[in-house]
Amino acid sequence: MKFLHTMIRVLEPEKTVNFFSILGLKVIKKIDNQEYRFSLIFMATNEGEPEIELTHNWDETEPYTTGRNFGHLAFETNDIYKKCTELQNKGVIILRPPRDGKMAFIKSPDGISVELLQKGEPLEKKEPWLSMENKGSW
Repeated sequence: MKFLHTMIRVLEPEKTVNFFSILGLKVIKKIDNQEYRFSLIFMATNEGEPEIELTHNWDETEPYTTGRNFGHLAFETNDIYKKCTELQNKGVIILRPPRDGKMAFIKSPDGISVELLQKGEPLEKKEPWLSMENKGSW
């Protein structure tokens, strides 16, 4: 597994980008989604290094409370189906199964959301992940 990024929600992306720029990070990529009205700004010290994903929901105006501003940790894995099977066999609940062959979500015992992403191209869609119900427990 490779650590990819931590996501935080921001109200004023320009100020936050400036703050992290002062710390030595630079914008690696930016995605603006017109349909769902949000922007994702990825910053890192260097290309290929772990990133901070700044998520700006365009219509959000209320300050985020501590805990709500933090989004998730992200890890890349060579085989998302194998990794999710291993985790599930150890009692981890797969909250968002990798039914698309590229992404899954789990939570730590403390409620921290963890995103798992398939390295490279998505894997072919397959069962049991297409119709998986949440199973397992902490």
